[in-house]
Amino acid sequence: MSRQTPRRRRPRVANWQAALAALAVIAAACYAVFGGSLPFGGSAFVLRAVFTANTNLHIPSPVRIAGVQVGEVTAVQRIKGSPDAGVVVMRIDSSGLPLHADATAQIRSRIFLEGNFYVDLHPGTPSSPLLASGATLPAANTAGPVQLDRVLSALNAGARANLQKLVQGLGGALNQVPTPAQQRGQDPAVARLTGAQGLNYSLNYAARAFEASAIVNQALLGTHAGDLSGAVRGESRVLSALAAGGRALPELVSNLDITAAALAARQSQLAAAVALLPGVLRRLQSAEAALSASFAPTERFAARLIPGIQQLGPTIVAALPWLGQMTALMSARELGGLLGQLAPAAASSSRAIGSATTLVSAAQQLSRCLSNVLVPTGNQTITVDSSPPNGLKLYQQLLQSAVGLDSAAQNFDGNGRYLRASVGGGANQVKTASLANGGSLYGNAVLPPQGTLPAFPSSGRAPALDGSVPCYTQSAPNLNSAVRGATP
Repeated sequence: MSRQTPRRRRPRVANWQAALAALAVIAAACYAVFGGSLPFGGSAFVLRAVFTANTNLHIPSPVRIAGVQVGEVTAVQRIKGSPDAGVVVMRIDSSGLPLHADATAQIRSRIFLEGNFYVDLHPGTPSSPLLASGATLPAANTAGPVQLDRVLSALNAGARANLQKLVQGLGGALNQVPTPAQQRGQDPAVARLTGAQGLNYSLNYAARAFEASAIVNQALLGTHAGDLSGAVRGESRVLSALAAGGRALPELVSNLDITAAALAARQSQLAAAVALLPGVLRRLQSAEAALSASFAPTERFAARLIPGIQQLGPTIVAALPWLGQMTALMSARELGGLLGQLAPAAASSSRAIGSATTLVSAAQQLSRCLSNVLVPTGNQTITVDSSPPNGLKLYQQLLQSAVGLDSAAQNFDGNGRYLRASVGGGANQVKTASLANGGSLYGNAVLPPQGTLPAFPSSGRAPALDGSVPCYTQSAPNLNSAVRGATP
């Protein structure tokens, strides 16, 4: 008989030990499911958010960024003293990080099949500081859900009646047919349509309008990275300048108020101007083709301007020293003082110009008098008595008489001021008329007197002069038509 080797008996696990192990596994699973951290894993990112309205969140409600789940709600803590406000505690996965100080959280309704609510989280802008684990978003960065029962509770009987009147009034306004007076000046395409029909008719142009809006929105995005931030910085500088203006901005608002009041006072004229706008718009539509055709040349012109604009900055930099020198030159110490000294001279020059204007006007009248009257008179030849010596003209005889007077006024050595006259006499006795101071005068003449030429006026006075009649308007006198006067 062979000897049988006895088998080793395994120790049996006690029932209480198995129960403890099962309880430990269940506790660990519940801890992990309800937000506990694993002992050998990294600590989860915790975010808190204050909501002023009832959140209606359940644990674990999802936390999503752009529709992607990045965490879940681990707790909702009530705030003492407020029946609705609370603090929502969320665990955020690494896929939802980083979060910034301007992050926002909003509670939204999930789709019908999901039910309940979720937290829609926006991580904020990169320029804001980062949030650390355990940070709390204030109530200003959160928004609660808008529930149907709240909307219905706000629509009480009075609000519903007012809403019905509003809808009825809006419907009546849109369905009202315009009167002939209201149709005057309207676009013929919509003149006889109601408001609702006009809105439907405007949908024919909606596609092109949306297309144009899309083009504008695309253009607003800019062409290079940082265009939007540059625009924001520019607006910030503009607003800073407006704020630094002090009273300038309030005065601008006051002026706008005055302008609005003036427009209100001219309401009828403004309405007439608005009535003319449809015709203007129709003409603008007809000019659209020509305007579109001008865009290409304008773009080429703008492209050619770019090199000049690029040189504008260096040109301004080069001109700054010159502007500095010009500023110093125009200062009070330089040209400013000189201008102060020249101001009296300029005032005197203005007065002299006024006097010179009068002088030039008088000189012009004198020159015209010389040209029209005196020169033609001096060019005449007197032939009344007999031919003058050598047929001389009047101005030539005048010059020769001046020579004779000059010789008669000299004494024997040529330096005196005596008028020398020879004592004349003859066989012809001359007697004047009775003079006022002593009767008649007598004398002897070599030749018999022929009389005066021209005759002395019978009144005994020279003709009166009219200073209001310009000389140049008169005709030259005919010296040969003079009448001979009587002898003494």
